[in-house]
Formats: sequence, structure tokens, C-alpha cells
Amino acid sequence: MLVTLEEAKHHLRVDTDDDDAQVTLLMQAAEEFIRNMTGKMFDSTNALAKTACLFIIGDMYENRTLNTDKVGEKVRGIVTMILTQLSLSYGGELQ
Repeated sequence: MLVTLEEAKHHLRVDTDDDDAQVTLLMQAAEEFIRNMTGKMFDSTNALAKTACLFIIGDMYENRTLNTDKVGEKVRGIVTMILTQLSLSYGGELQ
């Protein structure tokens, strides 16, 4: 995993265990999104991949509903740029 549950909860400012299952699902989805977008697997030592993962988790957590007024376009733009850099800059299977 790119991030731990504790890192994700800290990033989200979640202090309870009530949303652990949801946060864990978002962690898995974010990592799969990065892998699908870049075609590469990254480990937790890659700061760009870890940052992108946290941004994606945060965006998905904050926008859990289909309310179009809350779409995180700025965050998504940043994540797209990070993922583009990751897909172009790093070769190999695991980074």
C-alpha cells in the first residue's frame, strides 16, 4: 500500500474508527486508480505517488455524494499532473 490507514486518517483529519472501512476502501481505490492511470506500481517510498494517493483519497472522501457543487476540480487537476509525471518519469514495475 502507498499509505497506511493512519496516514490516510491523519490526512483526512479523521479521529475516530467509525469510517475505517470507508477509508480503507478509498485507499485501495486510489492505489488502483494510480496503477490504472500510470500503468505502474509504486511503493510508499515514492513521494509523488504517495502524495497523489493522499490527494485522491481526500477528494473521494470529501466528495462521497454526487453533489456537483462540491466537485474538487483543483485537486483533480493537481492529481492529473502528478500522475502524468509519474507515468512519464518512472520505468519498471515497482517504484
